[in-house]
Amino acid sequence: MADQSSYKHTLSLPQTTFPMRANLAENEPKTLAFWEKIDLTAQLHQQNINCPKYTLHDGPPYANGHIHIGHALNKILKDIIVKTRNMSGYQAVFIPGWDCHGLPIEHQVDKELGRRRHQLTALEKRRICREYAQKFIDIQREEFIRLGVLGRWNTPYLTMTPAYEAGIVREFARFVKAGSVYRGVKPVYWCISCSTALAEAEVEYKDHASPSVYVTFPLALLSRKSLGLGSSASMVIWTTTPWTLPANLAVAVHPDYQYVAVRVGRRVFIVAQQLLASFLEVLGKPGKGEVMATFKGRELEGHNSQHPFLERRSGIILSHHVTLEQGTGCVHIAPGHGAEDYVLGQKYGLETYSPVDKRGNFHPEVPHFGGMSIFTANHAIVEKLRADGHLLSAEEIAHSYPHCWRCKRPVIFRATAQWFISMEQGDLRQKALEAVDKISWHPAWGRERIWGMLSNRPDWCISRQRIWGVPIMAFSCTSCGHMLLDPNIIEHIADKVAKDSSDVWFAKPASEFLPDGQTCSKCGGTDFEKTNDILDVWFESGVSHAVVLSENPELNYPADLYLEGSDQHRGWFHSALLTGLGARDIIPYRAALTHGFVVDGEGKKMSKTAGNVISPQEVIKKHGAELLRLWVAAEDYREDVRLSDEILKRLVEAYRRVRNTCRYLLGNLNDYNPKEHRVPYQELPEVDRWLLHQLQVLIRRVEKAYSDFSFHLVYHRLHNFCAVTLSAIYLDILKDRMYCSAPDAKERRAGQMVMLEALLTLIRLFAPVLSFTAEEVWQHLPQAVRDVPSVHLAPFPKVKTEWLDEKLSKRWEQLLCLRSGVCKALELARAQKIIGSGLAAEISLSLTPTLAQLAGSYRSEDLAALFIVSGVSLEDIPLQSESYALVIGNAELADIPELSVSRAKGGKCSRCWMYHLQVGQIPSHPELCPRCAEVMGEGTSSLLLPNSVA
Repeated sequence: MADQSSYKHTLSLPQTTFPMRANLAENEPKTLAFWEKIDLTAQLHQQNINCPKYTLHDGPPYANGHIHIGHALNKILKDIIVKTRNMSGYQAVFIPGWDCHGLPIEHQVDKELGRRRHQLTALEKRRICREYAQKFIDIQREEFIRLGVLGRWNTPYLTMTPAYEAGIVREFARFVKAGSVYRGVKPVYWCISCSTALAEAEVEYKDHASPSVYVTFPLALLSRKSLGLGSSASMVIWTTTPWTLPANLAVAVHPDYQYVAVRVGRRVFIVAQQLLASFLEVLGKPGKGEVMATFKGRELEGHNSQHPFLERRSGIILSHHVTLEQGTGCVHIAPGHGAEDYVLGQKYGLETYSPVDKRGNFHPEVPHFGGMSIFTANHAIVEKLRADGHLLSAEEIAHSYPHCWRCKRPVIFRATAQWFISMEQGDLRQKALEAVDKISWHPAWGRERIWGMLSNRPDWCISRQRIWGVPIMAFSCTSCGHMLLDPNIIEHIADKVAKDSSDVWFAKPASEFLPDGQTCSKCGGTDFEKTNDILDVWFESGVSHAVVLSENPELNYPADLYLEGSDQHRGWFHSALLTGLGARDIIPYRAALTHGFVVDGEGKKMSKTAGNVISPQEVIKKHGAELLRLWVAAEDYREDVRLSDEILKRLVEAYRRVRNTCRYLLGNLNDYNPKEHRVPYQELPEVDRWLLHQLQVLIRRVEKAYSDFSFHLVYHRLHNFCAVTLSAIYLDILKDRMYCSAPDAKERRAGQMVMLEALLTLIRLFAPVLSFTAEEVWQHLPQAVRDVPSVHLAPFPKVKTEWLDEKLSKRWEQLLCLRSGVCKALELARAQKIIGSGLAAEISLSLTPTLAQLAGSYRSEDLAALFIVSGVSLEDIPLQSESYALVIGNAELADIPELSVSRAKGGKCSRCWMYHLQVGQIPSHPELCPRCAEVMGEGTSSLLLPNSVA
């Protein structure tokens, strides 16, 4: 018998120039060059120009360094959504942006300048900051493009351009006109290292070691007598910030809590009754206190205590913010160093006293500690308390403490003169809370998160003590210090900024900006000077909806979607909402989608010190950007997203399966022309019609997953379709038909038609995720089916309802269940050396009546094609007989009581490798089966029955 290789040239084996090895790192830049050559972004816009608009507004990343893996996650997610919407029939224009002003850039420039920074003018330093920002805009732009992200990269929005800066100034003027902006002295987050106020969004919490002290405040004589207590009675406070004690002006108790005066030795202490036991343990006297008196907190209001080391009374006041979680239930109040303390101080008429300068040093006049750094003073204050007999306990504890997001050092609350936007003026807080329920939050818990932040947040501190930013256009009277903040003047200045950038504020004197005859409303003075504060960068990026969206006819306003990390509930989502409502009475976005942070494979935060950081550049160099895109889609980004070498290895394998599936489909289409070779649906074999049904189901499920932003479901459904539905079932069954049929046989053309439909469906559904690979496959398709130059210009496939056949699908569920049982039996027979390959096997089945009726409706050769064996017989009797080589029962498949595997009878065809009784009996081709002999002799098609399996 001839060797099979002698007939290899007669087989229609797959042929394609599509490479097996992706070489993504090398080939992806070629795809990017192709997109640039055809100006893909412009073509998308032109193609969809009359379509409904969909706007995903880009939250601007900060222009101060190379992109990190979190940036990659964010931009790829945005790109998937934008591409999805464009392919779904929308005009989805993506305009990227950058946040260019603020402390991080100025801080880095200061470090690079060193001592030179003190010799530069404000304008010179601002020029260097601008150059620094532009440098990293250009770097990041190329890094984002390298990820395959499509957008208007040549015309992004930058918060430092004159037009954008003018927009910031005009939005600020709207707030001023509404009466929402005021200047006040109140405690704000203050970074003593950066010497500036910070917004809540610029503060991050991490563990910090602080002294924990219990301190006595002796009751004044009249208070002791009034309360019937002895000469040694004291209020006891607990604090982890001893440095704030010089600013203490009161002690707060809860009006409804029960307090006790407890004698311990010769001294009497006043603490909350519920905390008495823990307090005695702190003193080392568990259970040894004698309660002398009990009273409600409100009974203590109006009494006085003595400051422990200053000649100052500390009045006892009431507050509902006092808790029983820790301490004594008596809280030391320093209105200049705490938000709640400030509010309480305002209620009781206390001074907002903050004896600490911008560098974190006590003012010289502070007794005992003048000129000392506050953190150094912590120890000195504890020792002073100890020496004076007012320290009951001192230890060091680690607790969560606010740190500066830039320099990573501890921050403090410090009362300074700052500009604020009122949360109450114009009912801004209430409007914001009502707006939260009109926005669609993904995940849903985002609603509770931002609602809680808005309901409790203080007035917005919008001023910063730096120079790299947009100035607050205010003036102070040189005679009396009264502030001039006029919306009409600010609007006038905005015109100058639009022409010359906000540098104009630093280049020209105050008189250049004020109308002739301007006088101070307080003293009538005519001489003014400019203020030096700049606006909070969160205000700058927050107004991007107004500056970027409101005047652009290509974009929806409000935006359809904001998408950022989960930390932006207190950042950009927050500031955008407040600026939209406060300046324009508009909710700037309809939906907000958040993603988690990137962590390592064990769920730990990535950090350089831990050595577990994976950079996008590193992944691209080794695997290509496509693996990053696949990673983003494969993970459920709503939680923290894990990334490790092991995860990337698994994704490499998944990618390879998808790529090989596409390659195999392309290989089988090398001689197919859809215009000439298309087979009518009614004439397709059942397996082809089953696959077309499955494709329609896939389209529905994947499009819904895209619509729901459930990209991990997109990945799993498409990957499983490639690996299981196609590779393990359909393509496996069709292999014999595609290889061994005559090239122009109707059944082969039917398979090609369905393969092309599957490939076109897959690559279009995969295109938003595997953008490079989908494009590569598209360029290898037959020219006749490529009606647009890029896959990203092709629409998503539409469900063809005429190809949906639920009855067929249910029938095939049973057939595939039967096939699964047969495959297990073949594996067992292979293990026992009864057969080598499945084609060397013959299957006999004893089935239940229902399944027997189904199987009996198919020809034996159809079932053989389904099981990929050489023969199948259905038996009505039990198979327990010596005539069968292997008989097994199938406990997992109740419909198959028994099935047997035997060596196939007849000879092995040298062309298709199937066994047939007539091999050796055909004179012209003695080594072939009748089917192959027919193909070799006449080249005619075999009969194709519509109800056949294969």
